[in-house]
Amino acid sequence: MGDGLEGRLSQDCFGYPLSIFFIVVNEFCERFSYYGMRALLILYFTRFIGWDDNLSTAIYHTFVALCYLTPILGALIADSWLGKFKTIVSLSIVYTIGQAVTAVSSIHDLTDFDHDGTPDNLSVHIALSMTGLALIALGTGGIKPCVSAFGGDQFEEGQEKQRNRFFSIFYLAINAGSLLSTIITPMLRVQLCGIHSKQACYPLAFGVPAALMAVSLIVFVIGSGMYKKFQPQGNIMGKVVKCIGFAIKNRFRHRSKAFPKREHWLDWAREKYNERLISQIKMVTRVMFLYIPLPMFWALFDQQVLKAGLLELQPDQMQTVNAILIIIMVPIMDAVVYPLIAKCGFNFTSLKKMTVGMFLASMAFVVAAIVQVEIDKTLPVFPKQNEVQVKVLNIGNSSMTVSFPGSVVTLPQMTQTNEFMTFDVDKLTSINISSPGSPITPVTYNFEQGHRHTLLVWDPIYYRVVKDGLNQKPEKGENGIRFVNSFDESFNITVGENAFVNVTSHNASEYQFFSLGVKNFTLSSTQQIPQNCTKNFQSSNLEFGSAFTYVIRREDTGCPKMYEFEDISPNTINMALQIPQYFLLTCGEVVFSVTGLEFSYSQAPSNMKSVLQAGWLLTVAVGNIIVLIVAGAGQFSEQWAEYILFAALLLVVCIIFAIMARFYTYVNPAEIEARFDNEDEKKNLENMNKYATVAPISQTQM
Repeated sequence: MGDGLEGRLSQDCFGYPLSIFFIVVNEFCERFSYYGMRALLILYFTRFIGWDDNLSTAIYHTFVALCYLTPILGALIADSWLGKFKTIVSLSIVYTIGQAVTAVSSIHDLTDFDHDGTPDNLSVHIALSMTGLALIALGTGGIKPCVSAFGGDQFEEGQEKQRNRFFSIFYLAINAGSLLSTIITPMLRVQLCGIHSKQACYPLAFGVPAALMAVSLIVFVIGSGMYKKFQPQGNIMGKVVKCIGFAIKNRFRHRSKAFPKREHWLDWAREKYNERLISQIKMVTRVMFLYIPLPMFWALFDQQVLKAGLLELQPDQMQTVNAILIIIMVPIMDAVVYPLIAKCGFNFTSLKKMTVGMFLASMAFVVAAIVQVEIDKTLPVFPKQNEVQVKVLNIGNSSMTVSFPGSVVTLPQMTQTNEFMTFDVDKLTSINISSPGSPITPVTYNFEQGHRHTLLVWDPIYYRVVKDGLNQKPEKGENGIRFVNSFDESFNITVGENAFVNVTSHNASEYQFFSLGVKNFTLSSTQQIPQNCTKNFQSSNLEFGSAFTYVIRREDTGCPKMYEFEDISPNTINMALQIPQYFLLTCGEVVFSVTGLEFSYSQAPSNMKSVLQAGWLLTVAVGNIIVLIVAGAGQFSEQWAEYILFAALLLVVCIIFAIMARFYTYVNPAEIEARFDNEDEKKNLENMNKYATVAPISQTQM
């Protein structure tokens, strides 16, 4: 007895099975592997393979969708054939091979036979990478429902509190792995490596996630002796489908009023299937019915990019902020908020938590709309479809007067109008340029409606109209820069890794976009510039979402000088206004997602734990598919109106789910199955007793 107690204690740690330590570490390493690899995919497709943005994005989203559809396959294998442990091990091996193949596909020296730094046979790299991604999708999706369900299996009856906390720790491990990988793998990518030529080190950046996946597999296998493993009970999904099909057919056959109604539609399968199976299917179908509105929640949730118009964070930054907040909020919810609610005597059930999570996500949209309204107040006004906007920039040596219909502006040298002037296309009938002592010059140009234009003037009889090409704030908080050449010859300008090539005389370049900070410009011109002149210039400190025109002009000394003009002002709304959105969204995700994982496990019969976890993940997949179908279907002229619509839709989904949850009856699958076990034991005893009484009589007769 002492040995048994000692063995049991050695398997426990603070009241939790020691085996879950290996499962949590396994999940951390696996998520690090997955998100680390995924963070590089778009760059790998565009910069290494050379696909355009559209194809790269399409392949990326197809891969992500596959990762959320394969959990059904993994769940079927686990519950019907191999069991969770063997399924996790088998598919983790497939997963690790996929990561390794993807890493190998990114070695440019693999087909760089002429050592010029460019692969000579891209089709080999494409074939390898697609094979690797297919294996990863099968592996990561296949083990996804099994790992969380297998972790839940490690707890005994009566350890519901510890099991609930396990799902919180499990979700914490997911986000910790995601956070670290999205920080570390881009840092590895920018390293230089290669045998014959040094390039961005994709093999290292993909290789580290592959190594972490191998570590994940090793850690999981090391804990093998401590795990509680349940044997699969045959092709359970086949039985489920046949049982449901028989119940529907049997009900249809007996649809006349002559046959009495049964308590549940599945009870029509009693003629062929035992009560235990019917009861188990009832548990699963009740939960799956509850999940019907959830794809819409995920679809709307994924729309909550929280770009708040101009303060948009890039997706990798959003993922990082989201992961950090989850890591902070999960322990607070688990150790502070839920216990406080319990002390207040409120029965905060799983479905109530999920409803609150949906409500919080809805409120995040409302806050996003409020912030958007504040941002819209600071936005520049862009032309509508029937309008044009014109700005005048005087790059000459004397004052110029420009007459528009209804207004006249006079500009000293090297100045511009304070803002763009807006005109209806039909009413912009004439523009005239004049200067004291010079004739009036009419501007002849076919202005393109719906666009901004800059009128460059440098002499009463010389001008040029340039279409700006910016009809909105620069995306992702970047800053637009263009150059105007007031020299009599062309020049080139280098800004970091970007080059403005052949900017012709008295003309403007196209805009190029840069991140925030001070930018250094280097001017190169074919005409001799005096040796004592500087060719290097600096911009002002670029902030978020601005656009500038830099005029390069030759001074009387012969040296170039740069003049800065603001085309679009930077964002003035404080980014701290986004904090309430992120906070509400994260709280909603923590309350909803963690609880959904735990609820899916607790309400599933023992032989369908993985299947119901896969059902939960399927709601995410369907939500993503809805996003892909609906994306771009309805465009709003006002971003805040779109946020309000999403908030309203999410609130409707929340109310529908709350009503459905109100009629849900919680079950304890272990108790129900124990009752059937007891009934089976009684029947077996009765049969044995019958056999025992019949046997002596037959012996006597003999």
